[in-house]
Amino acid sequence: MPGRQELPSTLERSPEKAQDTWVAAHDSAVETYGEGERAHRTAFAAVKHGFEKVGDHWEPKEEKGPSDAQAARDPSAGSRRSTGGTAGGVDANASKEHLLGIAKRLGVKGRSRMRKAELVEAIQRANDRETAKARR
Repeated sequence: MPGRQELPSTLERSPEKAQDTWVAAHDSAVETYGEGERAHRTAFAAVKHGFEKVGDHWEPKEEKGPSDAQAARDPSAGSRRSTGGTAGGVDANASKEHLLGIAKRLGVKGRSRMRKAELVEAIQRANDRETAKARR
């Protein structure tokens, strides 16, 4: 099925460039791997390279690049997923200052006392809440 018809709701609320990135990567992955979870993971990986999830949508990152340790891993290491997981669209490689700004926008309480890893987790939870609210 063409990617435009399977566009996730978070991307429907995102800039057209993010949508186009997801669609192109998804359609290419479907040709290579077939329809399913692998095609969707591949498409989201492409989006995460240039965008970060903020609340219920995706916004362009200041600098393109991998968003977390899993995205930065060597692709020649094989296609198996690592056990570490991803940062769920949060740009975990961004500066703490940037993450504090995102956390402030999302109303994360206690953000000023959090370490960087705690900020990433708190932003993920806030993003999940905003996405769930937008889907209702």
